[in-house]
Amino acid sequence: MQWRGRLASIKAFSRTQNALIAASFLALLRLSPAYAGPPFVTDDPEPVDYGHVEINTAAIGQVNRSGVASPAPTVDANWGALPDVQIHAGFGVAYADTGQGFQAGYGDTELGLKYRFVHQDDDGWLPEIAFYPIIELPSGDASRGLGAGHFSALLPIWAQKDWDDWTLYGGAGFWQNRHLADRNNWYVGWTLLRKVAEDLQIGGELYRQSATATDRPALSAFNLGGTWDLSETYHVLFSAGRGIENADLLDRFSFYLGIQLTL
Repeated sequence: MQWRGRLASIKAFSRTQNALIAASFLALLRLSPAYAGPPFVTDDPEPVDYGHVEINTAAIGQVNRSGVASPAPTVDANWGALPDVQIHAGFGVAYADTGQGFQAGYGDTELGLKYRFVHQDDDGWLPEIAFYPIIELPSGDASRGLGAGHFSALLPIWAQKDWDDWTLYGGAGFWQNRHLADRNNWYVGWTLLRKVAEDLQIGGELYRQSATATDRPALSAFNLGGTWDLSETYHVLFSAGRGIENADLLDRFSFYLGIQLTL
C-alpha cells in the first residue's frame, strides 16, 4: 500500500514463502507535487499538499524462487488534512494460492499519518524531514492466507534535499512485526533522481531490509525508474530492479508500472 506496496509485499512474502500470490496493485492515493515515493520502495518526507489528493493506478510484482509475489488489488488513500500533515489509509482485496485452493477476500488495513516537522533550506544544507508512522490492522482472514493475523507497525524517519535538477531522499524505519516466525526488522533506503527533461525525471534507489522471519534472510536490492509527465494531471510511473543479496530466494526481478492522477 502506498508505494510501500512493494515493501509490504517483501514483508508479506516472509509469511507465505511457499505460496504463489498472483495479483496487481490497482490503486493508491497520495498527493505530492514532487513525485517521490512511487514508483520506488523508499518513501519521501513530502506530505500531500493541504486539501489535495493523488491517485496512482499501478501493477507491481516480484519474482522469486517460489513464483510471483505481489500486493493484491488495493486502494492507498492519502489526504492533506493540514499543512505538513498527511492522513493515510490503505485497504483492498487480497488473493492467495497456498496450495490449498485459490482464496480471495478483504485484506489487512493500513493506517498512517505523515508529519513534516522540518522544511529544507533552499540556500543551505538543511533537508526536509518527516515522521511517518503506519500501522497494519489484521482485518484479513489469516487462516485463508489473506492477512498477517496480527498487528504490525512501521516507524520511519524520511529526509529529502533538492538542488538544481537533482533530488535525494530516503531514510530508515523500524518494523514492529514480532509474531510466531515473524521478526522485528529494519529498513533503510535512498533514492537519487535527476530531471533530464521538462517532463521526465529518472533515477534509482538502493535499499536493505533485515530478516523479517526466522526462515527468511535479509534483502539488499536496487531499482531504476522514473516519472514521465503527460500533463499536469496525468503521469506515468515506472521502475524495475532486482536483489543484490539473496536475490534468487527473495527478488529475482521486481517491477512497477502505473498511471498517476493528481488533483
